[in-house]
Amino acid sequence: VQLQAYGGGSVQPGGSLRLSCTTSVFKLDHYAIGWFRQAPGKEREGVSCISGSDNTTYYPTEVAGRFTISRDNAKNTVHLQMNSLKPEDPAVYYCASASGCEASMAEFGSWGHGTQVTVSS
Repeated sequence: VQLQAYGGGSVQPGGSLRLSCTTSVFKLDHYAIGWFRQAPGKEREGVSCISGSDNTTYYPTEVAGRFTISRDNAKNTVHLQMNSLKPEDPAVYYCASASGCEASMAEFGSWGHGTQVTVSS
């Protein structure tokens, strides 16, 4: 079972994109959903997570204040609103599920193909 991530594209520095993550197979609100990114030549890193228990959100320092994760349970979708995009943000962005946001990356599952984000002037 794979989650579908979409909404990527190309924007100028300072621009915004909203990514979405969804599936028709299971209810996302039963799980923690994390967003991750991987740039060429770099390791995959987490950029946000929303817990399944109480919707607590988590962000690393690099994106805090710029990225916002949220749920739309009616559409079984988790969004990642990305504002003030920087030249260091380009990557393939993935979403995945886990029992909790404290899970290690290896414990996240249902990885999909990801969506490409490009930031260039």
